[in-house]
Amino acid sequence: MPYLVECLKSVEAQTIDPGRIEVIAVDDGSTDGTGEYLEEFAARAAMPVTVIRQENSGGPSGPRNVGLGKAGGRYVFFLDADDRLGPEALERMVAMADENGTDVVLGRVEGINRTPPKSMWGKTLGRTDVFSSNIKFTLSAQKLFRRALLDRHGMRFDESLWTGEDALFTMEAYLRADGVSVLADYTCYYLVGREDGKHVTKTGGYALRFDSARALMNLIAEMVPAGTRRDTLMIRPFLVTLLPQFGPKYLKDDEEVRRHKFELAKPLMDAYWTPEVAQRLKVHERLRLHLVAAGRPDLLADIVEFVRAKRQAAAVLEKRGTRVYLIYPHFRSRAAGLPDSLYLAEAREARAFEGYREASANSFLRRALRKIRRTLPPGGFGTAAA
Repeated sequence: MPYLVECLKSVEAQTIDPGRIEVIAVDDGSTDGTGEYLEEFAARAAMPVTVIRQENSGGPSGPRNVGLGKAGGRYVFFLDADDRLGPEALERMVAMADENGTDVVLGRVEGINRTPPKSMWGKTLGRTDVFSSNIKFTLSAQKLFRRALLDRHGMRFDESLWTGEDALFTMEAYLRADGVSVLADYTCYYLVGREDGKHVTKTGGYALRFDSARALMNLIAEMVPAGTRRDTLMIRPFLVTLLPQFGPKYLKDDEEVRRHKFELAKPLMDAYWTPEVAQRLKVHERLRLHLVAAGRPDLLADIVEFVRAKRQAAAVLEKRGTRVYLIYPHFRSRAAGLPDSLYLAEAREARAFEGYREASANSFLRRALRKIRRTLPPGGFGTAAA
């Protein structure tokens, strides 16, 4: 409350026939009148509404699992109480799934006082998958899932995770799905930023983020054999979950926290950080994660401070413009001993600099990044068994 009021209004405003909607509302031990409001809504709503009231579970996984266990429809959609739907959302997403026979549908998301992922909304796709699109960068639970898919594989949210549980669930659904649809030309979901800032995803200590990264990386490794396809998916937990722990927040951490973060990151870097993952990242991203993998906190703070200041790195063009090195701290420092290949810009970054020639640059980058192995401690670029 009061976000729930607008949320339920958006449910009542759906253009799909109310007889085709089943609402299961799980009140997870609220103390602000939510339970009573849900009962009132159930009494007046045109569609069938089931209200379940339970003791507070502490996280979203428990109540979602309870609701999923009661669901009887062909499709399931998870709607958070502080967000809302576009009027045609359910009608359009169900039609998309029916037309294409897909198991998961992503409806366009817009933010209200929040910034949602954007890279996957370039165009509507009737049928795609997690390897050939950017859907790996939106792993929230607010998708349309074919219930038969979830039931067939016994899929439920991991109640041991306090954050990132939806990423685990959604990634598994992507990997098991017989096709995924992307509905990019209509806003289906409004992600609302709460004025009190009390979003579950923003609560909890840093160690929970490492738990989330570990769970997602392990899932990907279990379901996808080592190789290019796995590396493509590993970019997501490295960039979205792990890297922020070594961003501006890191500069405010005391020495004990910094040491603990390196300890938590080490087994993940040893198992899943590969040259193929590294080459897909921007220079400052690759640099920071390399220093984490190499156990070099002495150098990391300088890189993070440079990034925090939002300074534009200068560039050095060599080999007739086919190589562009970005001059972040410790570039060609004998004391630091970092290989030039860490600073070598991928084509998408290099194109911003006048004089760059794209021919053969990428092939050089791939060769150069393999040399990074030599600067890591034993196991630094290891690969876990699938």
